[in-house]
Amino acid sequence: QVPVVESGGGLVQAGGSLRLSCAASGRTFEKYAVGWFRQAPGKEREFVAAIRWNGDETFYGDSVKGRFTISRDSAKDTVYLQMNSLKPEDTAVYYCASQWDYGLGLTIADAYRGWGQGTQVTVSS
Repeated sequence: QVPVVESGGGLVQAGGSLRLSCAASGRTFEKYAVGWFRQAPGKEREFVAAIRWNGDETFYGDSVKGRFTISRDSAKDTVYLQMNSLKPEDTAVYYCASQWDYGLGLTIADAYRGWGQGTQVTVSS
């Protein structure tokens, strides 16, 4: 597993934007797919987005399609989640994690390892 550190969360008004970062810590993301998930109070962890190890394929949860974009910078060993047109229902703690990229289970939380501490995103109405 690859330890990660998330950052970039904060408080933003509805319609605003934030960019989250997921940085590998101590190891490299090379050959690993990376996923973003979120969890709101009282709710289960929800898939947000994932990106293959080479960046050639991306996947999104239905609730964020068209608004969020996942990307990766291999030179910096960092994966980004650009969040636009934020809504109050996007409020949650956002987590990232990685998995060896077999091309399977990229939307399944249990397939990932090395979860970070999360970063809080709060969208006010």
